[in-house]
Amino acid sequence: MSDPSVPLKWPQTEAGALPEPSRPASLGAAPVARTAARRNADGDFEWPTPPFAAYPRPKPQRDPLACEILGLNGSRTVGKVIMMVPQERLAQVLVPPARNAMPLKFSQFRALKLLHAIEVPPRDPATANDPTSLDQRPRDEFRLVYQGGEEFKGTTIGHVESEIGLFLFPPVSETSDWVRCMFVPREVLTSYEVGDRIGDLLVREQVATTAQVEEAVQEQKDLRDRRVGDILVATHIVSSEQLMQAIEQQAKMPMVRIGEALLALELVTQAQLDEALAQQKNDRSVPLGELLVRKGVVTRAQLQSALARKMGYPLVDVDHFAIEPEAVVKLPVSVARRLEVLPLVVRDGRLIVAMEDPTRRDCIDEVEFITQLKVVPALARVGSLQFALPSAYERYGNQAQSGRDTGLPTLGIEFELDSSDKLIETLEREGQEQVAREAAREDERPIEQSDNSLVRLINSMIIDAHSQHVSDIHIETYPGKEKVRIRFRKDGVLQPHLELPHTYRSALIARIKIMCDLDISERRKPQDGKINFARFSSQHAIELRVATIPTNNGLEDVVMRILASARPIPMEKLGLSAYNFEQLKIASARPYGMVLCVGPTGSGKTTTLHSVLAQINTPDRKVWTAEDPVEITQAGLRQVQVNPKIDWTFAKALRAFLRADPDVIMVGEIRDEETAEIAVEASLTGHLVLSTLHTNSAPETVTRLLDMGMDPFNFADSLLAVLAQRLVRRLCSSCRKSEPMPDEKLQELLDDYLHVFTPENRPTRESVLAQWQGAYGQPGLLHYHSPGCPKCDNTGFKGRAGLHELLVVSRTLRRLIQTGARAEELMHQGMAEGMRTLRQDGIAKVLQGVTSLAEVRATSNQ
Repeated sequence: MSDPSVPLKWPQTEAGALPEPSRPASLGAAPVARTAARRNADGDFEWPTPPFAAYPRPKPQRDPLACEILGLNGSRTVGKVIMMVPQERLAQVLVPPARNAMPLKFSQFRALKLLHAIEVPPRDPATANDPTSLDQRPRDEFRLVYQGGEEFKGTTIGHVESEIGLFLFPPVSETSDWVRCMFVPREVLTSYEVGDRIGDLLVREQVATTAQVEEAVQEQKDLRDRRVGDILVATHIVSSEQLMQAIEQQAKMPMVRIGEALLALELVTQAQLDEALAQQKNDRSVPLGELLVRKGVVTRAQLQSALARKMGYPLVDVDHFAIEPEAVVKLPVSVARRLEVLPLVVRDGRLIVAMEDPTRRDCIDEVEFITQLKVVPALARVGSLQFALPSAYERYGNQAQSGRDTGLPTLGIEFELDSSDKLIETLEREGQEQVAREAAREDERPIEQSDNSLVRLINSMIIDAHSQHVSDIHIETYPGKEKVRIRFRKDGVLQPHLELPHTYRSALIARIKIMCDLDISERRKPQDGKINFARFSSQHAIELRVATIPTNNGLEDVVMRILASARPIPMEKLGLSAYNFEQLKIASARPYGMVLCVGPTGSGKTTTLHSVLAQINTPDRKVWTAEDPVEITQAGLRQVQVNPKIDWTFAKALRAFLRADPDVIMVGEIRDEETAEIAVEASLTGHLVLSTLHTNSAPETVTRLLDMGMDPFNFADSLLAVLAQRLVRRLCSSCRKSEPMPDEKLQELLDDYLHVFTPENRPTRESVLAQWQGAYGQPGLLHYHSPGCPKCDNTGFKGRAGLHELLVVSRTLRRLIQTGARAEELMHQGMAEGMRTLRQDGIAKVLQGVTSLAEVRATSNQ
């Protein structure tokens, strides 16, 4: 029997808990069993039975059970429950006409009722009215209140509470004691009542009058109507236990913006709020609440009231709070005074601090950076930190010593008092040693963020890298006193940029982790993140992908990749030869099949695919892309960011796309056999599939996929073309010079160009030379080189160009693939049909003056 105004209690679990109802046994409370979600030794779930002697004991579920599922919208569905998985808080159910079971989370349904009845023998009529009989089968009315306010009523013979929910046992009929088990998940239930209300029992037993009960219910209602924020404001938090409890309560409150909180308390008007928001767009450094205080719209006390009442920030009495010394020593006094932040408690890697405005994200970031702890803000009354800060730091010995230090050296050497010359000599020597010690200590002092110098350094480094068209920033740390090295990868080549003292090592890595919301305390595992640099410099719309790599000696390296332009490059500007351009256009215009772009990391594969998509992205086509990350965006594309951490992989995205009526699908990368199989299947069922792969050449791509387990016949039928590519440095156009090509250089190029042909397919030297003369002669062939100039930093190279190798699958090549031919056979057949290798395409670029022969040889094998 339950009080109607008391919410349901659930045992403490990882998913959280609700308050406990009061169930005094002396008032005849309905029998209830509180139990864990039971599994037997074999791991099978045991469905509860009514907690009465006449009913059978729970039995493990070994077979599927017919059930009825009550949906969140009130719908009823009949199916079978295959398995209950309490630890994952889901049920595996099979709903016809589906052939496979699907996971149904407890938060996705209101109730699950087993359709088979729990049988019980007829009751002995002689004991039917005997209250002392062990054979009790009492019927009680129940009322469930779901989240959202909807109610559900019925009759049950007993009930069982579990950490996963409530089990009720509705009778099969009014005359039968057979029951069915009904499970109500904890996630969807707010409160419940079973049997008579406690208030009704008190009146019936003449323990209290109706007026007294109504008065108590009203008082309880008033208490329940008090918001968590109101209770926190009224409570003077003076201990760590109270503070941690208040923080847990705040975590359960819904997220509310400060503007919404002020509107709800009628402290500002909508017009005032809109004006402040418009002003804040121009200066993001000032929080909205602080801006309204400066404008005089609200007082600081009113702002704090909104923070506590609507946003749930705990209000701490800093004058009487039991501050922990471990917390105070985490933050230097100079920083605490400047930011007006008082450390209170350290718990589970979190530092709880008191602030007058806990919405100041810049202050929280800086404290996290310095302490390398997750910071949780609490609220301090206006003006209270002025006295509490010096008192706390004075009490725990972390007060700045500048006021006490006289600057005199410590006399640690004995000398004769009657010798003035010796005294002066000793003082001078001591003074020099003291200065040297202080200088050494200053050199060893780890860099902090208190003066924002490191923040400015990192910001300027990112801006410099972007302005210099750098692709990657490499930060390398070394043990001991070795300097931190920062290198830029520009046009594919690493160049030294900066060296910093070893004292910057930890602070530099921690600051970058904070910028991309990574765990600053985790140094043993690699982490990936992303920086939206516009948050830190509004005039620079730069995005960076960040990877941290643990190295030896407990150190970490960081690599930051500056993401490419958000706009695709026109296909005509990719640098494709005339043959490659026309054949790639033909392949990408096909209604179905598979086109692959291959090469190493950073060779521009994604850029090329987006250029192809831009060519075929027309209003009559539906194009889906799955990428990691989404670097280039195009209007008309439906682009999806995959996330392997939540099991949202390329394979699962590809399966989802097939149900979304696509015409063209672009998969960021084929990483495994499953993705490759789905891609082939999609290309054979009327879709054009574009994807990338990490292989060295176009023919090797075919053998690589066959080695992954692809069916040769299906794969051969689906493949349209494979484009392999590399990036080489482009000769600087500002200082590029040309001269007639020496004959020995020309012969070297011819040898390099012809050696990959088979004897039967090799063209003559004269025909190749005539072709070059017709295409690149002005009137003769020229040799290009760039000596270097200020525009290219005297390197002779500026920008990058692509080398391409396009293998178009013909009937002959398709038969070779089906018979498992080697990569060399595929290459020779492709060359006989017009394909040119990466090296040959590079030689053509050399003759055009795009790049140098050394660059081509460095990036291609053939």
